[in-house]
This record gives sequence, C-alpha cells and structure tokens, in this order.
Amino acid sequence: MKRITLDELEHIKKINNYEELYALVIALIQAEELKPIKSSGFNGKKPALYNTYRVLEHNTDYSMYENELLYDFVPSISTDYYLHHLKQYEEDREWVLLLNEYLKASKNLPQIPKSINERSFDIWHREKFLKEECGKKILKRCGIGMEQLYVYDTTEPLAYYVHTRAVPQTMLIVENKDTFYSLRKHLLSEKNNVFETEIGTLIYGAGKGIYRSFQDFSLCAEPYMSHKENVLYYLGDLDYEGILIFETLAEQYANGYVIQPFVNGYVAMLKKAEKISMDMLPNMKEAQNRNIGTLFYSYFEKEYQEQIQLLLDCGKYIPQEILSIEDF
Repeated sequence: MKRITLDELEHIKKINNYEELYALVIALIQAEELKPIKSSGFNGKKPALYNTYRVLEHNTDYSMYENELLYDFVPSISTDYYLHHLKQYEEDREWVLLLNEYLKASKNLPQIPKSINERSFDIWHREKFLKEECGKKILKRCGIGMEQLYVYDTTEPLAYYVHTRAVPQTMLIVENKDTFYSLRKHLLSEKNNVFETEIGTLIYGAGKGIYRSFQDFSLCAEPYMSHKENVLYYLGDLDYEGILIFETLAEQYANGYVIQPFVNGYVAMLKKAEKISMDMLPNMKEAQNRNIGTLFYSYFEKEYQEQIQLLLDCGKYIPQEILSIEDF
C-alpha cells in the first residue's frame, strides 16, 4: 500500500501554509482517502498531524468504461491499451472522448492537412496539447500515428528578398543577417549582379535554421522558387561550421535541388582577407564540428583549396561580414 509523508503531500498539492495543510489532511482522512500511520509520530506542530499516511485504495467499478471502450469508439481508435489499463482510461477519458468525437465528425480520419497546433485545437480545444502536453501519449495509447492526423510541422517563415520572379533564376542563400541586409540593399539600388552573377532572389539562411526551412520549402517558398531549373548558391562563413552547414544542406536537405557554394563570393572573401595578416584574423571557436567532407572543396580551384585549408589548419576563420556593400 502506498505511503505519503506530510512533506510530499505539501509539495504535490502546492500548500502555502500549515493551516491549509492541516485542513487538507483532515478532509482526506474523513473522506477515507488517507489513514495515519501512528508509528510515524507527530510532527511537533499545533494542531498536530502524523508524519506519514497510508493512501487508501478503493475498488472501482470499471464496467461502464469497459462497455464504452468496446462499443462507442470509431474503428481508427484502438481500445486494446485502455481495456487493459482502465484506471489510466479513467484519467485520460476526457481527452480520448474528444478525439473520438472529432474523428466521428470528420468521418474517421481527416484528409485536409493542417498544422500540428491547428489540428490540436480542432480536437482538444488546446493548441499546444498535441505538441507540448500529453496529446502524443493519448494518440499512442489509441494506436494512432501523427501521420494519420494529416498534420505538418511549421517553421519560422523563410526570410527572403525577391528581386525578380522570372524563372529559371539564380537564388543566393546567405548564412548571416548582416550580409543578407547588405546584399538586399545592393539589389535594391537597381543592381542585379553580385560578383558578376545575376541574383534573382536572396534568402536569409539563419545558420542551421536553413535546414528546417528547406525541409518545408514547398510550404515556405513562393511557387516560382520551386522551379527545378533554378540555380541555388550558398554563402557562409569560411570556417568548419559554415562549410558543414553548406555540405549538410546540399546533401541532406536540398529537396531535389543542386545547391552549390557561391564560389565568387568565397573567393572575394579570401582576396580581401589577404590584406590582413593571418595572426589578425579571428580564431575559430574550439568546439566547432570539424567533420567536413570534400564536397565544398570540390567546387574550388586548387589554389583556393590550399588557402582555405591553411586558414582552417591555423585555427582561423573569415566571417562573411568581411564583405560589405562596396564589395559587391
């Protein structure tokens, strides 16, 4: 039989003062939910309470719940788990019934895709219930996968500047915010070339945030951006992390597109850095993941491959902020 101390009870019930605790304990004893363990002794306060109590369990008639589970649910809800865990069903019942009513109203399983929060509110009238509360546990106990609810996850909106919607076109993904704004200002000044390359759309990558954006690219982007003949370039910091972001994006998140490093931009960064001694360049963060492949290097001539390798070997890096509007 389960035991509970006064301290545990006070913590669970978030009691603010002793008078409140005393009143609660007496009420629970009178309701035959707690029985004092006299051998635990008194707590030394007035009025006195015993230090430890037995939690009394009552036999509950679950036959009504069994009938409900056997006959009242839509076919897409599996009731096997709850038929073997009726006490858990008693706790979850409110949420399971709401799910059942929703599926009945939508003729079993929904067909129109909605965001996770939108679907959560539709079913349980709580937008965060599915993602942050116990919605996923309820679904699992009901034998329903998230994919059966026809939901999609949402990311932060893709930030981009459209210079032209003509297709096919060249789009440039920029890792950092400052360079994005400088390039946007450059394009707004009625110039469409960046390092002798015509750029139609400028995309803000936000570091590794670009992964999520490209997972949902069809949702985040305008239709013209999905044109399969568009050329996509990436420009980031010249360090392990910046190179790894490009390689991961190009290999895992490209969504059917060929994404290349913006070689002209990187070469401009290297040439501008030549005017600064190696010692004066910033040091890379020690914790950077150095597990880059060969994809990034493969786009550069040997001369620039060696310059980049030397930079990394020296523990230095070139931030893309080395470039400013007068360089483009």
